[in-house]
Amino acid sequence: MPTITLTDLTLGYERHPAVHHLSGSFLPGSMTAVVGPNGSGKSTLLKGIVGLLRPLGGKIERRNLKKHEIAYLPQLLEIDRSFPITVLDTVILGLWRQIGIFGGMKRELWSRAEEALLTVGLAGFEMRAIGNLSGGQFRRVMFARMLLLDSPVVVLDEPFASIDSHTTIDLLKVIERWHGEKRTIIAVLHDFQQVRDYFPETLLLARELVSWGSTAQVLREENLARSRRMSEAWDDAAEICGEKEV
Repeated sequence: MPTITLTDLTLGYERHPAVHHLSGSFLPGSMTAVVGPNGSGKSTLLKGIVGLLRPLGGKIERRNLKKHEIAYLPQLLEIDRSFPITVLDTVILGLWRQIGIFGGMKRELWSRAEEALLTVGLAGFEMRAIGNLSGGQFRRVMFARMLLLDSPVVVLDEPFASIDSHTTIDLLKVIERWHGEKRTIIAVLHDFQQVRDYFPETLLLARELVSWGSTAQVLREENLARSRRMSEAWDDAAEICGEKEV
């Protein structure tokens, strides 16, 4: 089973760190919410985990896991919806490793794509252009595509931002299904009540680690207050911190 281990990890851009000296592990089958103040390095951490950002210091170990085995949903602003493609074709992209560049679509694969759309509540939307979808509908499409990826690790960056409560509830059911299948789930979230209700583990980040463990212990008021104090003390003009020896 895959384990993702962070050892004294520092991540950032142009050698300016956004995540400092973070250590810990996402255990197989765990379901972890990543929370913290705005600008605390949450999205940066996910990009490091999926291999889009190289560490400035420390390391990320993906034991028994290849990078392509991580299903990643970035913030929607990073996805171009103007491309002329249908809902069904977008979902089918989740099968590209099985189809290959020149492979054909077997009926079984079409059925899997249709089943994924049914699971996320989009039956009948197959031929609709993605540019004509609402934000919530498009988020459902992306979840359907991730269903087809069938990855052991699922990484989600603010999956419920700016969508209606009904869509959020439906997609939380999909995440619970993944968790029941013993997949490892890592999600950046802002709604603490949502985290308490659905996510057993939480990582509270304020560029540095504040707390990581059971949600009930992490989301204690003293930890949240500490994260706010750390946020208020940030100095974006500060030089890069010295790297620790691993």
